[in-house]
Amino acid sequence: MKLLMSTLLLSACLISTASANELRETARAFFEPLPSTVPSVRDNPITPEKIELGKALFFDPRLSASGVFSCYSCHNLTTGGDDNLETSIGHGWQKGPRNAPTVFNAVLNEAQFWDGRAEDLKEQAKGPIQAGVEMANTPQNVVATLSSMPQYQAWFSDAFPEETEPVNFDNMAKAIEAFEATLLTPAPFDAFLNGSDDGITPAAKQGLALFVEKGCVACHSGVNVGGHGYYPFGLIEKPGAEILPPGDKGRFEVTETIDDKYVFRASPLRNVAVTAPYFHSGKVWDLKVAVQIMAESQLGEELTDEEADAMVAFLNSLTGDVPDVTLPELPPETGTTPRPTAEVVR
Repeated sequence: MKLLMSTLLLSACLISTASANELRETARAFFEPLPSTVPSVRDNPITPEKIELGKALFFDPRLSASGVFSCYSCHNLTTGGDDNLETSIGHGWQKGPRNAPTVFNAVLNEAQFWDGRAEDLKEQAKGPIQAGVEMANTPQNVVATLSSMPQYQAWFSDAFPEETEPVNFDNMAKAIEAFEATLLTPAPFDAFLNGSDDGITPAAKQGLALFVEKGCVACHSGVNVGGHGYYPFGLIEKPGAEILPPGDKGRFEVTETIDDKYVFRASPLRNVAVTAPYFHSGKVWDLKVAVQIMAESQLGEELTDEEADAMVAFLNSLTGDVPDVTLPELPPETGTTPRPTAEVVR
């Protein structure tokens, strides 16, 4: 931490008179541009067949017990990769406990969910399908559903050619992970990091300089401008209960370690300008207000309007180009396909 703060102070001195190139050099000490190819994932070689299968599964509401909710329901690729709700609506129109994070660039996060309880996207994919408040299904019923459709059987065989029984819950999750790994959104900030002086606006450059100078990079750095590390929400000053609900103790619910109360994984900030509302509670709808709250609660800084506006300009430069995704034509049900139900499948 001492080394980081020393680097921040040095950066602040450089930035006051920095050229675009000097600012870029400073930024590259904390950030990385998006990879130009689909990143590899652990224990899951990514192939075109697996990606296509994963895309179908991502959009298929029959992975839910009701036949209503799909991965896409909470991670809409046309609205920032999330659902733009305070907390997501799931099985039986229940409201979930936390705001849905964006699926875009999620493969680059250290862990998934606000509390980091899933190590990777294939583990994450299994969670909502089984959660009673979300898709309310079981692995057995999912496998029965997929196995009932010949087209899915063929797609699983193509995606997992070495396996004698490829239609299983683990392979379903691996295929979804493979598709989600393709959902990268290169942004103007990447162009700037890669050498384009005009990649971001002068206001965004000012905001980037402030983002470094004020110390935001202590939590929001790396290729996803966050998405790694766990930090208390309210390091300096806890926000009010309407923003930090006292009943949600964050990572403590995973580790049961007292020091993890109200600790959350640092949110990745790519596409943050199009993923309102903000924070795990989803209670703040204005990005400028969210920036001011974070400055006060995490850094003990009261930003001026001009500083907050500049930071928002920088965050706008993280809004990327959404990849082209053609809607899949899903296989039809058969006489053996389990029927949808309003009850939680057990």
